Amino acid sequence: MERVREVVRAVPPGETTTYGEIAARAGLPGRARLVGRILAEDGHDLPWHRVLRADGTCAPHVAREQAARLRAEGVLLVDGRLPRRR
Repeated sequence: MERVREVVRAVPPGETTTYGEIAARAGLPGRARLVGRILAEDGHDLPWHRVLRADGTCAPHVAREQAARLRAEGVLLVDGRLPRRR
């Protein structure tokens, strides 16, 4: 759990990543749902809002707050989704 917290803490302002990428960097490949659970239960002090679902959307239960926090850092979602990079 602490390794997941370290990896999330390292995501810089204005950037995003996915639950799966966090899991892989923390040495837990294929454990994206575990990352989500860790953030939900013990991530209040972390930049949890920088972690998105694999499809570039916010977690449904915190979507409004997550989008607002991202917008404050200059990350804009289009129709609730992070635009794909070209």
